[in-house]
Amino acid sequence: MKRDTRIIHSGRSNEGDGLVNPAIKRASTVLAPTTSELYEPTGTRRHYGRGGIAPNGELRAAIRGLYDADHCALAPSGLAAVVLAIRTAINGPGDALISDGVYGPVRRFCDEELPRLGVKPVYFEPGIGTGISSLITSQTVAIILESPSSLTFELQDVPAIAAIARDAGIPTVIDDTWTAGLLMNPLELGVDFAAQALTKYVGGHSDFLMGSVVGRSEKARELATRETVYGLHVSPDDAFLALRGLRTLPLRIERSEAASLEIARRLEAHPKVSRVLHPALPSHPDHHLFQRDMSGGSGCFSFILNGIDARGGERVIDSLRLFGIGFSWGGYESLALACDRQIRRTAAPWKAEGALLRLTIGLEDIEDLWADLEQALAKA
Repeated sequence: MKRDTRIIHSGRSNEGDGLVNPAIKRASTVLAPTTSELYEPTGTRRHYGRGGIAPNGELRAAIRGLYDADHCALAPSGLAAVVLAIRTAINGPGDALISDGVYGPVRRFCDEELPRLGVKPVYFEPGIGTGISSLITSQTVAIILESPSSLTFELQDVPAIAAIARDAGIPTVIDDTWTAGLLMNPLELGVDFAAQALTKYVGGHSDFLMGSVVGRSEKARELATRETVYGLHVSPDDAFLALRGLRTLPLRIERSEAASLEIARRLEAHPKVSRVLHPALPSHPDHHLFQRDMSGGSGCFSFILNGIDARGGERVIDSLRLFGIGFSWGGYESLALACDRQIRRTAAPWKAEGALLRLTIGLEDIEDLWADLEQALAKA
């Protein structure tokens, strides 16, 4: 079946009750008929509610199908999912190579928690590509990617880095939230663990927090073990919402991409905009990687104001009437964010000619969104 058909029909309940969506089941205790069945449950039986009853199992199956993975772990947030992937990848002390553009809370975890495990975070410029070879040593224990970067939107050469890591026996992790597992399959490109915040595009309605991690073969088995050891669990109600959102993911992301590209092109022509950082635009420096590795783009991108500083950029954001001001993205509503306060770079300093602003284009009418942007920019 084609992708969109698979998404519609994956993770459907097999209970024979005729329901299109799985029933929500809540349980902590799961009774067994015998001691043997309690300790070694057969079939789809669970021995405890933390493992997920329904629709958790259906959601796992649907996400596995999205990536053609062997295991899908669920976590209570996107950050928790990335952390789970990193902890599964790292098996001892050493150095972890990390893209300088990773999500801020992930960077904080790497800076504060990895040293407690005897792991030194070493950041590299996101566009390093095959140059990653020069950083790999006998002490390298993992490579952590995010493509594109969530604020500055650099793409990494994922297959090149994954191939080099694989030859060196180093596990790789990627935050795949921007493509939602729909527009790129990191596992096909050679990455070992692909995490994403289901909170965003999969959920689509800004009403729950959740993350997922997928892997294949032996990496899948390691992931399943770590998930159990850490006692991670998501509620059946949230799993139901994630599964429901997944059904319309292709339509929503297609609409967001088309609208975001139109607004991005208009911003490129605006006199108060210096640069637009959208990987799907031909002007993006990594557009060739986008064309090679991705089947499309999502609705989240950034742009740089022309000679207007960070404080001026915040005034632009505060002048918006239709765009919400918020950290997340991927929902049906459009959001805007002033980014300069968040940028942390150590491998290469972030240098821009003006304030960095990020937009997430939702499902509103394009002309209404553009009118809102025009009136805010006019005040800059």
